[in-house]
Amino acid sequence: MFTGIVAAVGRIDSVTPLGAADAGVRLHIAAGGLDLSDVIIGDSIAIQGACMTVIAMAPDSFDVEVSRESLDKTVGLESTGRVNLEKALRLADRLGGHLVSGHVDGLGEVVHFAPVGESHELRIRAPRELARYLAYKGSVVVNGVSLTVNRVNDEADGCVFSINLIPHTVEVTTLQELKPGARVNLEIDLIARYVERMLSTAQAPA
Repeated sequence: MFTGIVAAVGRIDSVTPLGAADAGVRLHIAAGGLDLSDVIIGDSIAIQGACMTVIAMAPDSFDVEVSRESLDKTVGLESTGRVNLEKALRLADRLGGHLVSGHVDGLGEVVHFAPVGESHELRIRAPRELARYLAYKGSVVVNGVSLTVNRVNDEADGCVFSINLIPHTVEVTTLQELKPGARVNLEIDLIARYVERMLSTAQAPA
């Protein structure tokens, strides 16, 4: 589990294919300011919001292997570049964002990203299968960052939701690099999943 509070911005320094074209890749990641002193092989680290398992490490870097399935359902893990990093949550840690599984539910598309006063407004189009989970003042994870939804406009093929980004969030995450047309990893709120399941079960015929 994670919180969606990015601990550091690292960098994918190399992407090595694991075999055939339909196989996954091995990533070597420079950890940036992420403290790896308490990380061991087998631990989980979220990379751009996707939970990955550490398979090798050095004092300031680590390696993970990403399956073809994960590559097909995420963005930001297929090439070198900067990435948001967060170590797995410990039971005694402060929950600064919200409960995050590190499992990407789908991809969104940035339709607007621009300064508004001292902040930035980010608008993202979500696909229909995720739109029903997005609600005003609800939580969503974008590229591993826990954010609050400010507005939702439904469309025929999904919805466009709006987020206000404070300067600190823009400064310390890779969200500062977003542009209209960019795709982003989305994870919807865990609570929304269970609410939908309970409601659908309650309404099902006995």
